Order: sequence, then structure tokens, then C-alpha cells
Amino acid sequence: MTTRPAVLITGASTGIGAVYAERFAQRGHDLVLVARDAARLDTLAAKLRSEHSVAVDVIPADLTRLSDLSPVETRLRDDARIGILVNNAGAAQSGSFIEQSTDSVANLVALNTTALVRLASAIAPRLAKAGEGAIINIGSVVGLAPEFGMSVYGATKAFVLFLSQGLSLELTPLGVYVQAVLPAATRTEIWDRAGIDINTLSEIMEVSDLVDAALVGFDRREPVTIPPLHEGQRWDDLQTARQGLLGQIRQSAVAERYLP
Repeated sequence: MTTRPAVLITGASTGIGAVYAERFAQRGHDLVLVARDAARLDTLAAKLRSEHSVAVDVIPADLTRLSDLSPVETRLRDDARIGILVNNAGAAQSGSFIEQSTDSVANLVALNTTALVRLASAIAPRLAKAGEGAIINIGSVVGLAPEFGMSVYGATKAFVLFLSQGLSLELTPLGVYVQAVLPAATRTEIWDRAGIDINTLSEIMEVSDLVDAALVGFDRREPVTIPPLHEGQRWDDLQTARQGLLGQIRQSAVAERYLP
């Protein structure tokens, strides 16, 4: 791309998405901001236009609704100026699995996984054809830790990580960069919306610190960026162990430990 690509950011009205919008505006990128809260979007857009002299479009949308999701998909599919997608919109939920309603669980999955994969699917073919561009998917370290007791939320974030790694293998040879960002607990409104008291959490990362670290990983073209992980070798060791396990799987033969 001869000029800086425009960036479409979901969940952009507050928290992680809003800081990504600020940081990309500082870098001179035009923006397309997507979120449910139109008033907040308009306020943020006006601020970014004034402070950074970039063009900012807003698309109010509830991404759990196909009628709202479809126009965003169309914009990603058709607007050649958009070269970066930040799949940030997401939600969490309090309570154990048996305490959560079926509808609330389905809504969580729709936002955290279905919307994310549909938006990635909308933009990826165009970026691959152009031979450049990027998709940033916001996951969570909870996707690595069923022990944390957030079964559905963690499962959706495990999906985000797996999808990102798979897309990275597919799209990197075509010139498209895919990054999974895995935050730990971060000071955003997701906790209040989930009915979780943030004051009960012992350690919280500030949003600006998270996004700045994630952008360091972005600039380095890391496939997976985990800002709260202090020993990066731990992630490399996990990948080596996983690949070693795969090397021990023999499709045609049952393992001896299962033989009578």
C-alpha cells in the first residue's frame, strides 16, 4: 500500500478498542470505528479528527445481530482503503456454566467467535489478493487456562487463538500478517458488564500499557503477543511441547495403553 491503510476497529467506543483507535490515529491512519454506543463513537471520532487530522467513519452496530454485522462485512469486503482489521469486540460473563442462561451463553459465543470469524472472512480474501494487510484478533490468556473457571468465555478465546494461528499459517505466505493478542486482566468496562467486581482482582493491567505492548508485537510481526508474559521462552516451550505431542500421534494405531 502506497499510503497508510485505514484501520477498522470493533468495540472501539471504549477500553482496548478506543486506545487502538488513538494509537493508530497517532500513526496517521484513517479509521472506521464500530461499536454499539453511537454517542461514544461520535465523541471519540470528533476528538481523533481534531487532534490527529485523520478521517474517521463510525458504524454503530451490535455485532451479535446479523442485520448489524452484514454492513460491516460489506465495508471490509469492498473498501480497498481498509488494510487492517482489529477484531476487538468481545464480552465476558460471570457465574459458572450451570448458572448462565442458554441465551446468554449463545450471545457470548456469537460476539466473541461468530462475529470475529465473519469479519476476518470478509476481509482476508481481499488482503490476500492485494498481498498485504493485517488482522489483529484480541484473545485472552483465559483461553489457555480452563482452571480459571470461565468455561465459555475461555473457550471462545481459545477459538480466537487457534483461528489466528491457523490463519497465520495460511495467510503469511500471501503477504497478510495475522496477530493474536492475549491480554490478562485489563482495566476495561468488560468487568462491569459481566457483573464482576474489578476490585476483587489482585492485579490489573492498564489499557494503554496493554495496547502499547501489543503494538510492539505488531511492529515485530509476532504471530502471538502476550503482554503480561514475562518469560517469552515459556510460550516457545509450550509450542515445542505441543508439536512434539503431535509427532507422537499415529492415526492408524491405537496407543498401547488402551489395548486390552
